[in-house]
Amino acid sequence: MKIRFGTALVMTAGLSLPVAYAAPISDSVDAHVLAAQKAAGLDFPGTLEVLCIQPTDGKDPAAAARAATTATPRTTPARETWYAEPAKVFDNVYWVGTKINSSWAIKTSAGIILIDTMYNYAAETEIVDGLKKLSLDPAAIKYVIVSHGHGDHDEGAKMLQDKYGARVIMGAPDWDSIIKANNMPGGVPRRDMVATDGEKVTLGDETVTIILTPGHTLGTLSMLFPVKDNGKTLEVAYSGGMGFNFPRDPARFDIYINSADKFAKKAKAAGASIVLSNHSMYDQAWIRSHMARKPGEVSPFVVGADGVKRYFTVLSECAKAEKLRLKSS
Repeated sequence: MKIRFGTALVMTAGLSLPVAYAAPISDSVDAHVLAAQKAAGLDFPGTLEVLCIQPTDGKDPAAAARAATTATPRTTPARETWYAEPAKVFDNVYWVGTKINSSWAIKTSAGIILIDTMYNYAAETEIVDGLKKLSLDPAAIKYVIVSHGHGDHDEGAKMLQDKYGARVIMGAPDWDSIIKANNMPGGVPRRDMVATDGEKVTLGDETVTIILTPGHTLGTLSMLFPVKDNGKTLEVAYSGGMGFNFPRDPARFDIYINSADKFAKKAKAAGASIVLSNHSMYDQAWIRSHMARKPGEVSPFVVGADGVKRYFTVLSECAKAEKLRLKSS
């Protein structure tokens, strides 16, 4: 792969060190990439790599792997390439993902809110069996929030809908797109709840606030919700769509940038100190979920308010850089 912009990446998980960063001093590709690199620091090297270091054809570096996995018919990848043990991450939040993608279970007093469902081939093994390994009942899943309509996040939705009667929530444009395509392995879920901006999904003693953040797809959903860590309440900003694998025109990048800036403001107002997402291969969720902690030690997922701000800076600055690349090509 030929790289447009060379930069040194430190692939270190679980470190949250303060990093000095500032807005680019000029509106150039290199200036925006440098601003993103400084913002990423040691917390978000995977995000920086996939967004700011692009092949010369402008494609998502994971596009070939995604295309191979979503082809119909398709071959299920070897288990050892994706399977991961589930883990309890916070007092009330559990990671039930693969080495590639993440699914998150929020335990409430009235059942479970599940965020994202991964590929069909992994959903039963990782989500259903994973919850059982964690002494949780998958039948307690009441809501399934799908961040966006791509196979690596939505293919398990129909199984959970049919098997447990879970309500499925998705953005309107993405409901439209998956129903129109009608080609999901495992089947397309029945159109159910359509998310609205600022909608609060409450189950028992927990509430997830949905923020519409179009860009990655036109129906991408991001979320804010509290978690408890050793009894202390912390706020999570859940990033619902990151990559640039969409129609590559400047207007679409403007939509993406506006959504990143919008969600950054919402996360700041909520006091978020944690960033979660749906791609464990980029944010090291698989690794961080299994890191041993000493009593009283801060979770490796906690990056602080500054870290949350830096995450959205990476998204915005890399998008600005890619938009300029398009204009100059």
